[in-house]
Amino acid sequence: MPTVKKIAAKKKPAPKPAPAALRPDYALEMEAGAPALLVCGVDEAGRGPLAGPVVAAAVIIDLSNCPDGLDDSKKLDAMRREELFAALASCAEIGIGIASVEEIDKINILQATMLAMTRAVAALPRTPQFALVDGNRCPPGLACASRAVIGGDGRALSIAAASIAAKVTRDRMMAELAFAHPGYGFERHMGYGTPAHLEAISRLGPCAHHRRSFAPIRNILSPAAAGGLDLVSAESVNLLIQKDY
Repeated sequence: MPTVKKIAAKKKPAPKPAPAALRPDYALEMEAGAPALLVCGVDEAGRGPLAGPVVAAAVIIDLSNCPDGLDDSKKLDAMRREELFAALASCAEIGIGIASVEEIDKINILQATMLAMTRAVAALPRTPQFALVDGNRCPPGLACASRAVIGGDGRALSIAAASIAAKVTRDRMMAELAFAHPGYGFERHMGYGTPAHLEAISRLGPCAHHRRSFAPIRNILSPAAAGGLDLVSAESVNLLIQKDY
């Protein structure tokens, strides 16, 4: 009777542990010369909403006195953002810049964002020597050297701090607008084009703080209008909403 060899079953390799989530650090600031040089991070909040201003913040952090947990504001809930913003107010230099709805409609949302960022850097207590700017371009009017950092709010601590400062500041402004203009729900959606917000606009009509250059508002006001150079299309607005800009 032939001998049957037993073949040992191969053990499945143990699954590799998931890589640790990347957190912002101070490497990009050090590359720019910090702490010997004053390096600020710059970010904005409010590019995509149909209402309200676009707000930018510039922040110079002190690494030796930096609150734990700084990260991209979109990864944090509202309570945690408020906590971190309060901590930053006592240990960092913060400048806030705002571009109004009127400016957004006049020069377009991109240029208004650049304007708000320039104002934020100018509002810092001390003029920085270098700015790390979230995104793929830097404002042309900055009074210091700068570098654009794609995904910077998840890479550099100072940009993460700026994203929190800009988001909290704008959310507070939208909550105030909710009292002045009840019925739109600004305190809940912060001006973004949610179904509830669009329903409120169709029912109440746009208020003075809605962006006329954005297609959903322009179409309500002038359904037959063909649009113009400054018109932000509905498709572009939807993309901005999905990215929570």
